[in-house]
Amino acid sequence: MSAAAETRRASALRRMRRGHAPGQGRVGSIIVLVVVTVLVLVPFAWVISLSLTPESEAFGSVSLIPAHPTLENYGTAFSDADLGRALLNSGIVGVVTVVTNCLLAVLAGYAFAMLPFPGNRAVFYTLISTAAIPISVTLIPLFLMARGIPLVGGNDILGHGGSGLLDTLAGVILPYIVMPMNIFLARQFFLSAPLEMGEAARMDGAGELRIFFSVYLPLAKPLIAVVAIFSFTGVWDDFLWPLVVTSSQEVQTVQLALARFLGSGNVQYGPLMAGTVIATLPVLVVFLFNQRSFISGLSDGGVKG
Repeated sequence: MSAAAETRRASALRRMRRGHAPGQGRVGSIIVLVVVTVLVLVPFAWVISLSLTPESEAFGSVSLIPAHPTLENYGTAFSDADLGRALLNSGIVGVVTVVTNCLLAVLAGYAFAMLPFPGNRAVFYTLISTAAIPISVTLIPLFLMARGIPLVGGNDILGHGGSGLLDTLAGVILPYIVMPMNIFLARQFFLSAPLEMGEAARMDGAGELRIFFSVYLPLAKPLIAVVAIFSFTGVWDDFLWPLVVTSSQEVQTVQLALARFLGSGNVQYGPLMAGTVIATLPVLVVFLFNQRSFISGLSDGGVKG
């Protein structure tokens, strides 16, 4: 018997003596996975069940399968809350946010990692520290900034006299154009990228933008997937900032539309659950579209945080 085989046999015997039979750890992991899956899926199953239950029977039984299933709640969600327009608005905000972060945040992370300059670390850590500031603290400065954008919304060149970006989709997008955590993820990714490829391209006379787009960006698919998913879900699920910056139904986002069913003392659970199911679908689509690159980035350590 070879030395390697003898070593493996001795290791297996030691695990068995300690009560760790081969496969026991895997069984434990499967049990934990099943329990977590049930805890996550059961509430969502109730949401789907209530969305298919008539409003008059919403709390009349505890069965996951409605006795008289109906799609009426979905029609109410679209008609009473103008959910179609809200989905379109949130979709526009989400797509623009994903594009700006996948371009600007990734470019910024590349610059911090590959293009050292005086004060690089100080600027980077100052920028990242802003991610720890609660959104409630920055609401007033963000509101004043959105209102004071020059030459927009009736403002003069000094940002006075009009409403700026208030009650517009551009105002909703403003805080999400570049997210600090996405810059952090991009920098960590490019710090682990091979420097030799960039140096070879520079020797051939390529500029930094060409090196970024032709050399490093094709390697950054896991990073792009992570940034896209985090950016989209972050802006899609936000409620507080759109509530502050918008006032008309024409520019409401999907979370504000769902809040219309939460009237004081008269919560419409059926339409609310139907709208929740509909609002969840785009997030699932974004994740499923990017899941291969997303999981690859996490499992291979492509994005190191």
